[in-house]
Amino acid sequence: MTKAEIVADVANKTGVEKVAVQAVVESFMDTVKGAMVNGENVYLRGFGSFTIKRRAEKTGRNISKNTTIIIPAHNIPAFKPAKTFVNQVKGNTK
Repeated sequence: MTKAEIVADVANKTGVEKVAVQAVVESFMDTVKGAMVNGENVYLRGFGSFTIKRRAEKTGRNISKNTTIIIPAHNIPAFKPAKTFVNQVKGNTK
């Protein structure tokens, strides 16, 4: 499902114009991204958590040059779905 399909679906379900729904979806995504860039996790009860995971520094290999390189420590965004969400996807609605 694409962002455009999400906007169309929400607009059909709520009766709100697509332009307004588009603005809300964009604003939500910007808010989540902004919070995570600032080092904050985002928790949405019943849906899941957008968290920041820390990757440690490690040694890698450049195969084409046959050299070792140091991959610095860095943060990556991650999503962990809520248990109720996982159960709904599995088909075990509780």
